[in-house]
Amino acid sequence: MKRLVGIFLVTYFMCGTAFAAQYKAALVADMDSGRILYQENANVQNYPASLTKIMTLYLTFDALEHGRLHLDDYLIVSQSAAAASPVKLGLTAGSKIKVEDAIKALTVLSANDVARVLAENLKGGKEGNFAELMTRVANEIGLSGTNFENSSGLPNDDQLSTARDIALLSMAIYKHFPQYWKYFSIKTWTYNGKTYTNGNRLLGTYPGCDGMKTGYTNKSRYSLVATAKRDNHHLISVVLGAENKDVRANTAAKLLNKGFAMVDSGDVPSMSQTYYAPAQTVDYSAPTFKAAYNAATTGASQYKTVDNYADNKSDNNLTAGGAGVQFGAFSSRSAAQKQVSLVKNKLGISTVIEDAPNGMYRVRANGLSDSSAQNVKSRADNAGIDCYIFH
Repeated sequence: MKRLVGIFLVTYFMCGTAFAAQYKAALVADMDSGRILYQENANVQNYPASLTKIMTLYLTFDALEHGRLHLDDYLIVSQSAAAASPVKLGLTAGSKIKVEDAIKALTVLSANDVARVLAENLKGGKEGNFAELMTRVANEIGLSGTNFENSSGLPNDDQLSTARDIALLSMAIYKHFPQYWKYFSIKTWTYNGKTYTNGNRLLGTYPGCDGMKTGYTNKSRYSLVATAKRDNHHLISVVLGAENKDVRANTAAKLLNKGFAMVDSGDVPSMSQTYYAPAQTVDYSAPTFKAAYNAATTGASQYKTVDNYADNKSDNNLTAGGAGVQFGAFSSRSAAQKQVSLVKNKLGISTVIEDAPNGMYRVRANGLSDSSAQNVKSRADNAGIDCYIFH
């Protein structure tokens, strides 16, 4: 796959002396509002390494939420998964691992063999198919600078992301699947008599730290997503390409300190002060971080197949499948019902209202083929109705 073109970050708001001599990109943001508090090169592409597993876990949590997996289900280990490069749990081909243990193997150990196990079990036995799904979902939730080629983050020159995108993805897990957030705060985990320690040094040492994920390859160097909660503020820091483990941990702590100091004092940038601009050679018009955050946190990109969705199949001869279109998420059922009526009147499409996290209500057309979903989205765009495709 052709390597994605890097996008350079422009910001009017800068605060303090840059740390960037020791790392490639950094960001700290408010997880509840989506507001960026401080950033350096946050929209420039880098190798995500094992931060890739955040998306693998996102899709795993989605499968759990919709009954495609259960925590006590067993996953089969293929020869391909068993042959994955370290770091790994060391599973043998033909063995099995429980879904919950697989989740812990990713959040604590960052096991490459287990990431491949999840990918192969979730998407037809082929990691490549799962990687395509990862990229498609990434695009749909607003990750504009991300491309995935595998489920683990093992070296691949075309596997790229940005600090901004990784922050958005992490926030999406936090918003969409809060019941599984606890797995990112596990400090140690014992499996088959061996105890593993989480590589996130801030767990247990930084006040309020409750997650989230480390990463490393020779090309990517050392990366870290760290989250912390204090006095009703939940912040996230992302550090990419640090020189060593000390730099990534210390920088993440400094970013969180800076962020908490800003929110405590009220000295934070307005959304209009922070925006993204194209590189000189790229024709690219990116949304603001706030817009992308809203897209990522108002409804998960889910790929469940809904049976017996006769209305959608009869209206406009739409064909059935595992895709769908979401027409927004609303704070009240009455607002969602108005959207249902709008979509029906303008597009002739029947939709349903689904309960969503945090008391929201989603308006969706479910059980569509990919082509039908694309057709619906195109017509909605022409009608001025905001929507996105999910799987």
